[in-house]
Amino acid sequence: MNLGGALVPVEITMPKLGESIVEGTVARWLKQVGEAVERYEPLLEVVTDKVNTEVPSPAAGILEAILVPEGETVPVGTILARLRAPGEAPGSAPGVGEPGVASGAEADARPTPLPAEDEAAGSGAAGGEAGPDGWPRGRYSPVVRRLAAEFGIDLRQVPGTGRGGRVTREDVIAYLERQTAPEASPEPAAGPARAALPEAAAPEPAALTERAGSPEPAEPQAFEVSAAPGARAGTPAGSEDEEAAVRVDRLKPSPVRKLIAQRMVQSRQEIPHAWTMVEVDVTGLVRLVEAEGARFREREGVPLTYLPFVIEAAARALRKFPLLNASWQGEEILVHRQIHIGVPVALEESVIVPVIRDADQQSVAGLARTLRRLVERARSGQLTVPEVEGATFTVNNTGAFGSILSQPIIFPPQAGMLTLEAIVKRPVVVEGNAIAIRSMVNLCLSLDHRVVDGLYAGRFLQQVKARLESYTPETPI
Repeated sequence: MNLGGALVPVEITMPKLGESIVEGTVARWLKQVGEAVERYEPLLEVVTDKVNTEVPSPAAGILEAILVPEGETVPVGTILARLRAPGEAPGSAPGVGEPGVASGAEADARPTPLPAEDEAAGSGAAGGEAGPDGWPRGRYSPVVRRLAAEFGIDLRQVPGTGRGGRVTREDVIAYLERQTAPEASPEPAAGPARAALPEAAAPEPAALTERAGSPEPAEPQAFEVSAAPGARAGTPAGSEDEEAAVRVDRLKPSPVRKLIAQRMVQSRQEIPHAWTMVEVDVTGLVRLVEAEGARFREREGVPLTYLPFVIEAAARALRKFPLLNASWQGEEILVHRQIHIGVPVALEESVIVPVIRDADQQSVAGLARTLRRLVERARSGQLTVPEVEGATFTVNNTGAFGSILSQPIIFPPQAGMLTLEAIVKRPVVVEGNAIAIRSMVNLCLSLDHRVVDGLYAGRFLQQVKARLESYTPETPI
């Protein structure tokens, strides 16, 4: 950018992708240091707890420095990278220079920052200003700098295995283990100590498919796997734990998986979950879908599935039982006047929840069209923030995976989540004590016990059940 004859670098900042979003995670850099980028060309991928999106470059130029590495979560407005003009020499633009240098006694008390390496190394470290610990912010991630400060490690002595020689958290831990490992003794070497897997809460299954009985999708690949190091520091040699230890793999969750884990842990810690279930005879509904499916697709342009019927029934019931369309906030219960239904969609490495707004105002046909559009946009990565914000209740099609019973984890700050399980045929005692083969399905409800009690939730489920059992092959859609 040219300002009064002076070349000014263009700063790329973490965008604000929604009203409630205060931070984001750099999932992947689509350009590397030294590469040219055009205006509006995708520069990086950002992940939040609401949406995943590509961030376009605001100007054409050369990527001068990457200040936030992949996997880092930073507040909105944080400078992520800098661009320089195509004809400008590297490092000549104001604000893209050497790390800040302290003076006097303060400088003596800090470790000497590592000099900037040649840009061809690809580290993107040049131009990172020094943090409070004296190490350049652009070269070392906050967790690396924190470990170095905590254990008094000179980061110049740590071999880096990251991109362009960047020092990672694992590099620091491995260096620390080597420094603290006991000296070799004539005793036989013990086996490697047990390395614990990181704990991470996973969400309930979520998917939208053509039919409730569709085949299970491919197993998600959400983790990168690396071999675990040997014995951990602090384990006494020859101990029973060490002798009984087995080797494990350490799993590195993707940024999306980390965000999902955070949300699930938040839900379990903040919301006292209660759970209940009803069994529904949907034989009439199944016959209706089978009889009208082809005509419906020809008329509406979308397939007729069971999920829109469940969403319609739930939205109707929420009108009569509004406390399940509410949120606990502080010492108050906020009852939402509009009914916005979130519907989880399973992607390859994550789950995203588009929102059907004013679901109680739509017919089954309207819900089917809206659902189809949102699912297609979710799978193609085209959802916008307004399309994933503001859900007041969630309906999840766990039956798509063949599940017949599940305990959903509520998405904060909602007060409930309803799951549609797989429809199965089985013998049932019907009127006159006769036994007949019927199409049966379980509806499972998790509820915030601060907001509602079991009686209220049970009545809500009975309302949904009655609606779904009322369908016949002659019911107009």
